[in-house]
Amino acid sequence: MAFVKDMLRMWAHSWKRFISIAMITLLGVAVLTGIYAGCRDAFRSTDRFFDAQGLHDVQVLSTAGLSNGDIAALRKVNGVAKVQAERSQEVTFDLDGRKSATMQEIGTDGIDQPYLQEGRMPKKAGEIAVTRKFIRDSGKRIGSRLTITPESASSDTSDTNDTNGADGTNETNGTDEAPSFPTKLTIVGVVLDPQNLSNPDGYSAMTSFRSTATTDYTFFAPSDGVTGTLYTSATLLVKGAAAESTFDESYENTVKQVTDRIDGTVKTDRQKARRQELLDAGNKKIADARAEADKKFADAQSQIDANRQQFNQQVDQIVSMQAGAAAAGAAANGANAGAAAAAGATTPQLDETTRETMRETIIAASPELTQAKQQLDQAQSQLNEQKASTEQTLKTKENELKTSIPQVRWYVQDRQSLGGFSALKSDLDSIQSLGNAFPIVFLLVAVMMSLTAMARMVEEDRSLIGTYVGLGYGRLAVASRYLLFALLACLIGGGLGLIAGFLGIPAFLLVVLQGMYVMPGLRLEYDWLYGSLGIALFVVGVLAATIYACVQEMRQTPASLLRPKAPRAGSRILLERIRPVWNRMGFLSKVTARNIFRFKSRLIMTVGGVAGCTALIVCGLAINDTVADLGIKQYRDIYQYDLMVVSDDSDASAMRTKVASDGRVTSSLDVRIESGDLTVAGSGDGDSGKAGSSGSESIQLVAVPEKHLSDLGEMVTLQPVSSGILGTSGVGKTGSLKLDDDGVIVAQSAASALGVKAGSKVRLTNGDGVQATAKVSAVNRNLIGSDVYVSETYYAKLFDSKDAKNTKNSKSSEDSEALTWNAMLAKLSGSDTSQTDYAESLEEDSSVMKAVSCAHMADSFKFDLMGAVVALIVALAGGLALVVLFTLANTNVSERVREMATLKVLGFFDREVHHYVNREMMILTVMGVILGLPLGRLVGGMLTMALNMPSLYFEVEVKPLSYVIAAVATMAFALLVQLFVNPVLDRIDPISSLKSVE
Repeated sequence: MAFVKDMLRMWAHSWKRFISIAMITLLGVAVLTGIYAGCRDAFRSTDRFFDAQGLHDVQVLSTAGLSNGDIAALRKVNGVAKVQAERSQEVTFDLDGRKSATMQEIGTDGIDQPYLQEGRMPKKAGEIAVTRKFIRDSGKRIGSRLTITPESASSDTSDTNDTNGADGTNETNGTDEAPSFPTKLTIVGVVLDPQNLSNPDGYSAMTSFRSTATTDYTFFAPSDGVTGTLYTSATLLVKGAAAESTFDESYENTVKQVTDRIDGTVKTDRQKARRQELLDAGNKKIADARAEADKKFADAQSQIDANRQQFNQQVDQIVSMQAGAAAAGAAANGANAGAAAAAGATTPQLDETTRETMRETIIAASPELTQAKQQLDQAQSQLNEQKASTEQTLKTKENELKTSIPQVRWYVQDRQSLGGFSALKSDLDSIQSLGNAFPIVFLLVAVMMSLTAMARMVEEDRSLIGTYVGLGYGRLAVASRYLLFALLACLIGGGLGLIAGFLGIPAFLLVVLQGMYVMPGLRLEYDWLYGSLGIALFVVGVLAATIYACVQEMRQTPASLLRPKAPRAGSRILLERIRPVWNRMGFLSKVTARNIFRFKSRLIMTVGGVAGCTALIVCGLAINDTVADLGIKQYRDIYQYDLMVVSDDSDASAMRTKVASDGRVTSSLDVRIESGDLTVAGSGDGDSGKAGSSGSESIQLVAVPEKHLSDLGEMVTLQPVSSGILGTSGVGKTGSLKLDDDGVIVAQSAASALGVKAGSKVRLTNGDGVQATAKVSAVNRNLIGSDVYVSETYYAKLFDSKDAKNTKNSKSSEDSEALTWNAMLAKLSGSDTSQTDYAESLEEDSSVMKAVSCAHMADSFKFDLMGAVVALIVALAGGLALVVLFTLANTNVSERVREMATLKVLGFFDREVHHYVNREMMILTVMGVILGLPLGRLVGGMLTMALNMPSLYFEVEVKPLSYVIAAVATMAFALLVQLFVNPVLDRIDPISSLKSVE
């Protein structure tokens, strides 16, 4: 019992060490669990939402639309739980200028169901539900009416085609018709699209430049009133996928098994079958056209034959009359009356030659008959020419049919192809990577500080330990005094850390996340396993340090422990050997130097602890500086143009005329901009940029006219980059990179995320959904957005006319190879404010789809999520620095009580004692800061390498001010600690402190 009382008394006496260990454990566990818990809560709530709304696991698109046969084939695939055929249509409407939207049918099989936020779901034809983004932009509300106009050559939103004719008809073959929606609409509800959780009222890190294949809004309509038997896509749910977390690798593996089956069996067969359907439909149209033409020609021929027969009858009648009259005259001049009577009674018989001669004579003598014969001959000639021409045309169409109908292609995509899904996943993964890295530093610092504190605690009780061991207490029992002390401090600190880690930090992160994404049903959850393991990790580290300290002391005999520890043997330090310096130092300065460098363990612990804390602060500020400079570097350094204007293909000429007439442009470059995708296959595909790399990135495909390839360098800074280490990259000379016809130039932001480098093969998808394998000729320095530059010639080579036919932006074979330059990069005159105002005024023009001012983008670019995380990291790092300095300072004082007492006996005033002790701590702190500043830059580079976010590349930047802030903050913490240490120095009693242990 006395042993326990003494142990409790010892614990109470060491309350400062207890608080230090508890605080370090609290901060470490909070960092370890907090960021993880915040991301996990977001992952889980989003996964529940996706399951509740039936977000598709697989989506199948086709360049020729999907038929009932395709849907039936997909239902037979092993592993497919449910298939939903979807119909959609692209439409336009007037909203302060021409805007586009996607009319999306609400499926009846429970897949991709919109989430109702306000009002009710549409049920009748003409009713729609819209997104909050549309409500915000349009100012409309529930009950408002809207009139839409279907796009003439479009029937879907999946960047696929359905072989619609150029005249805008919906027939694709004898039975299939493209979807068509009502045009008079009434808003009855506001919904959230499960495919895009972006918060329209929050902040989006990226600006999307829309091409002709992208719409501004999505409208959801019921099946009532929707016509058409051709489907724009098919969405699938996979068996067992709902039981997995959509963000885990197990989910991806489950879905991949089904996509592989579709790619391996159904895809090839249905592509051939669908193309054959189109060929059959084309042949049927030709056959129907031939039959109809033959019928028309037969009717025309019958009419001509009837008219010619009537004409011949008239002529023959005249011939007969003339022949009868001639015979009657001959009989009147004859002698035989009987012969005359006989001649008058019968028509004279004429041979064919005589009759034909008389016919020609009669026709020639009559202008009316001549004209009638000419008309009949002309009609017959025209009919013969039409028959020959029609037959030739039909034969030509028969010959061209196989070449005019392209090979049908299926695109099998999973959730990673959804921009909103991949952006959310990447954001959370990147933040979680920070949460996985920082606790390592906290753990190391915790072990170092625990070793320092517990080693001193054991050393102070050296004689007491010898007494207990001499009295027969086991070494384990004696060591348990310190092990239980450390364990209790870890458990209390860890428990408080769990509260902060599973409640405080996640609540803070989720507030920021909800400013970027809409996550219905979000709630905070506790993970017992992860929380317990988090505490256990710090318990093991701290107990290991405590055991080491105990073993170091208790391996001695009780007699040795009962005697005071022999003072450290005198030795010279390196500075003493530098005579010019040493001789000019004062006495106290020499003592300070010896105290600092002779006690190497204290030196290492203090410098290492301060350096670690400083490095964390620098690392956080480095990430903040990197993010803060992204907009300026991209929109003022890399982008040399001031304005980007994008229009619809049909308005491209009007857009250029409008911009030119305003007189603000000093130089410009016409380009074609399309929204597409860049995909790198796995290592099994020879096209990957590096072994095992995979993934997809949304890109902005920029095609440059062949005659103006050299002008691209005047609008965009072209600098080749190569991968560096620790967040750095090798940047080549400006202007050394040229766009040519041998490959594409890929933005560094996309190349870094996908592991692409010069010489890699990638798969590009253009605005029409056509895919092609392209060679990467170079990687260009780019921080925001994922631009891919391609020459006009190489674009035509990749996406030739055969691939481009029958798309929703289809062109005739004569002009399908000519690109429409639907965008302009321009340099403007005037101030930044005037340029921003001009861009806003352009967006009000009906011919302009999007106008972006680089000056506005540079000033307005923000990254709230990363800024919030950085603020959290810096705050925790500052707290850790304060605890570390407090622990080291108190340990330093407790080790040197007799020394301080001696100084007081020698006549040192309290202020001089303060100065004597604090000067050592300040020097050690300065040394730790000097080591921590470059260490922080190193760690910051490593962390930014892990932040692979969509369309963002973090080019590590640490401003001089950040180094100053980190150094000043650490020094300020050191000064603050002095305020706590000085009273301890004042309370040292020289008499009691100098008493001999014996």
